[in-house]
Amino acid sequence: MRSESASLPWQEAAPPPRAEPAGSGVASLYETHALPLTMLAHVMLGDKASAEDVVQDAFFGLYRNWARLSDPSMAVPYLRRSVLNGCKSVLRWRRVRASRALHEPAAASPESAVLDGEEQQSVLTAIRRLPARQREALILRFYLLEPEAEVARLMGISPSTVRSTTHRALTALAKMLGEAK
Repeated sequence: MRSESASLPWQEAAPPPRAEPAGSGVASLYETHALPLTMLAHVMLGDKASAEDVVQDAFFGLYRNWARLSDPSMAVPYLRRSVLNGCKSVLRWRRVRASRALHEPAAASPESAVLDGEEQQSVLTAIRRLPARQREALILRFYLLEPEAEVARLMGISPSTVRSTTHRALTALAKMLGEAK
């Protein structure tokens, strides 16, 4: 196994004096490696603007940490790894934004918002009228989005009992809400 200091491009101790200032060192690396790194990021992200942003962030990170760079030959692998990590972050944030967009309701008129509020209130009232065990199973399963096994563990019942209890609760809710209409 390699020692940690040999596998990391940054030193923890005081940095040795650099022969080349950060600006000129990063500038020469930028001239040589910016285009291939941008192409790499573009392939990963499918978006040129985001790819350029990721590469700029990687070079800025190198510039900020230039004095701590223990081996100048590790600058290019650092940049490559930084670009790949930046791409992963962008992709992760895209997934988060996309999932949030799926869960956001469409913009509604004030009238439909009032109707939705009234409908939601009637559902909550019906849930409150359920027996405690059915109410607990529904809330854990559908409001808190717990899997059946976790609901069973929390309630101290078997997963099949969770299924039958939630089924009975949904049937009772349908009857209550059907009567209300």
